[in-house]
Amino acid sequence: MFQRILVVCTGNICRSPVAEVMLQQRLPHLTVTSAGLGALIGQPVDAQARRLAEANRLDVSSHLARQLDADLLAEADLVLVMTDGQRQAVAKRWPEVRGKILLMGKWLAQQEGIDIPDPYRKSPEVFEHVHRLLDEATRLWAERL
Repeated sequence: MFQRILVVCTGNICRSPVAEVMLQQRLPHLTVTSAGLGALIGQPVDAQARRLAEANRLDVSSHLARQLDADLLAEADLVLVMTDGQRQAVAKRWPEVRGKILLMGKWLAQQEGIDIPDPYRKSPEVFEHVHRLLDEATRLWAERL
C-alpha cells in the first residue's frame, strides 16, 4: 500500500506542485510531496500555474521549490514523474528506486500513458492544457490508489 507519494518535474514550480496539491486533495489520507530534478530552489509556483490552481480552488501559496535528492526518494513509496526522460534520469542517478518510478500520465491516452509537457515560459494556452492533463492524471491515479 502506498502511503507517501513524491511528484517530480523539472523546476518544481509548474507541474509537480500543482499535481501534489491535486493528489493531496483527492487522497487526504496519504502524504504527497514534490521536488524537481533541476529545482528553482526556494521559488514559489509559477504565476500562470498558480492562477489556474487558484481558479480551481487549489492552494499552492505556501509552496517553495526544492531539489530532488536521495532522502526524498527513499521516503517515497511511489514516485510520479512527468516524462519518460525524467523517469530515465532518476533511475540512472538512483537505480535503487527504479521500481517505484511511474509516469504521472500513465493512465492517460487509453491507458497507453503520455508525457505531461513542461509549460514553463510558454503561452497561457499551454499552461491550461497541462493543467487539464494534470487534473485528469491525478483523478485517474486517485481511483487506483
